[in-house]
Amino acid sequence: QVQLVESGGGLVQAGGSLRLSCAASGRTFSSYAMGWFRRAPGKEREFVAAFSGSGSRPYYADSVKGRFTISRDNAKNTVYLQMNSLKPEDTAVYYCAAGTYYSDTRNVRMQYEYDRWGQGTQVTVSS
Repeated sequence: QVQLVESGGGLVQAGGSLRLSCAASGRTFSSYAMGWFRRAPGKEREFVAAFSGSGSRPYYADSVKGRFTISRDNAKNTVYLQMNSLKPEDTAVYYCAAGTYYSDTRNVRMQYEYDRWGQGTQVTVSS
């Protein structure tokens, strides 16, 4: 059973930075699609960033492109989200997600493509 544990959330001022981490169990982590999603207060959960699998290019939501960077360390079974130039509208609970099954047609922006989810970590950006 693959488990995901997020960390690194917190309170930061606008313009600041945070790095989220997501540690995953599982022997074949390098093959997983890994993504970050977020749910802002009163809104639906939305896509932030993802890899479709090991060696794939990263994908980003337009709202975070140029400010956020997703990366992964397969030796540590960990995916990261470096968040720079944070804005109050980035305030949300951030969720890590893993697509552990093989798919050559995966749309990494869609939540149904992921079969494992973390518990979420709160990010609050003050103005």
